[in-house]
Amino acid sequence: MFSFEIKDAVDIFLVALMLYYTYRFMRDSRSINVFVGILVFILVWLLVSRVLEMRLLGAIFDKLVGVGSLAILILFQDEIRKFLNNLGGHNRIRRLLKFFSSNDQKTDAIDREKVMSIVMACQSMARGKVGALIVIERETNLNEIMETGDTIDANINQRLIENIFFKNSPLHDGAMIISKHRIMAAGCILPVSHDLDIPRELGLRHRAAMGMCQKSDALCIVVSEETGRISAALNGRFRLRLSAENLESLLNEELSN
Repeated sequence: MFSFEIKDAVDIFLVALMLYYTYRFMRDSRSINVFVGILVFILVWLLVSRVLEMRLLGAIFDKLVGVGSLAILILFQDEIRKFLNNLGGHNRIRRLLKFFSSNDQKTDAIDREKVMSIVMACQSMARGKVGALIVIERETNLNEIMETGDTIDANINQRLIENIFFKNSPLHDGAMIISKHRIMAAGCILPVSHDLDIPRELGLRHRAAMGMCQKSDALCIVVSEETGRISAALNGRFRLRLSAENLESLLNEELSN
């Protein structure tokens, strides 16, 4: 006799929830047709193997499912990396990890003087319409990105930041990397995002900032050379038209822990 228990309802609910978020994830990454195709394939596989019990065809489908799982991992490696990065960088999860961590997190907090150096430099460059791209390392290690530029390893200083992004500077076209509360490298090359949802008025620096955020949990600050506006990219999202106060608040909030 068929029995339906509470755990079966929970099981169905969790599967439905998983399918819903997978659908949203595929829709946002412009892969909804692939998601529908995979869903149809799974339904056909279940029909052949479990309902009709076709042994030969079912065995072929079983092999395809095993190979298909690996193919999906390879095909959607960037999307999966982005999903896991967003999951690991979620505020609630990070607070939970810090709660169970035995390390003293206060020693990692960036001090107000360094925050103000970044804010004042960005404000000054915005007034002069000097383009800039600053990447601040958080949990994800950025050593590979640093190797694409020139090593500096200097204290965070407003004048140094402005000199690096001065229009005649050989390093002004690349990104500056701030790690462990120091300016570690400049002139670095970042991965560029090809996301079609990025507004067309945003330039290559913004796309590079978004590409960096999609592959890490870094906080990226952009000063537009065309408009002089300050923007920030974090966790795959832009925060546009930031004032000096907004930027200071964002830096204090995201880098204080």
